[in-house]
Amino acid sequence: MLNGESADYLKDELKKIEAWENEQKDLWFWEKIGRLPFMLLDKLTPKFIQDKIGLAIDELGNYIQTGGQYLIKEENILKKFASDSSSDDLHIGLLEQVPISKMDEIAEELRSSRTKMATVQGATTGIGGLFTLAIDIPVLLGLSLKVLQEISICYGYDPKEKSERIFIVKCLQFSSSDIVGKKAILEELSSFRQGGQNQQMISQLQGWREVVTTYRDSFGWKKLFQMIPIAGMIFGAFINRSSINDVAEAGKMLFRKRRIMERLYDIDQGKEISNVPK
Repeated sequence: MLNGESADYLKDELKKIEAWENEQKDLWFWEKIGRLPFMLLDKLTPKFIQDKIGLAIDELGNYIQTGGQYLIKEENILKKFASDSSSDDLHIGLLEQVPISKMDEIAEELRSSRTKMATVQGATTGIGGLFTLAIDIPVLLGLSLKVLQEISICYGYDPKEKSERIFIVKCLQFSSSDIVGKKAILEELSSFRQGGQNQQMISQLQGWREVVTTYRDSFGWKKLFQMIPIAGMIFGAFINRSSINDVAEAGKMLFRKRRIMERLYDIDQGKEISNVPK
């Protein structure tokens, strides 16, 4: 038994995640509209907006390689796990031992707060319509990467490691992919473990620009509505709220699945791990 978590408990939790994965089989109407050919949107989008999208592509490449401007510090997340001052030396490695329920609690708290933040940000950038949309695109990308990094820390994974940043970008890609893309990504992530198999994942992401293309296309027609001054405030709030909520949910489920599978493996190997602050 690991942290009081039996194999049966972990297997039940894994089944819940797999049920969620099965629910990702279709896109609702709003998402289907967003996936209409992006070529038409390109024709309607001014060059300076397209330049911002291109910049986002380059920034995501920098994030994968070095973390760039989007790499966060883990101190604020670690404090949420520290129950008293004697836990000041808590580090990401120790979070591997935290009960899944505690990880879920902090991850859900972060998902809720970041979704609210995105709602306000989307409404703010929607006021000016087309011109403030240029600001919204990189900010939304930054919020997405931020919340995914925070959730990765919740489950004991360090985004300072390149392999973890690749996993994060895959979570980002998953949240904006169609059912075929989601299925392919789930298959890739299912083999993501500590060790040599990660190299295959890294090599698979050498065409990482496709990730941003998928992310960009997911905006589709939704961002056209945000180009309308004033009315764009409503659309911007809704679009950014749903985008960050979807990204955070995908990150939580995928990191959670990975941690549960690793704990089941440890149980199979007869490993015992002591508790840390709950």
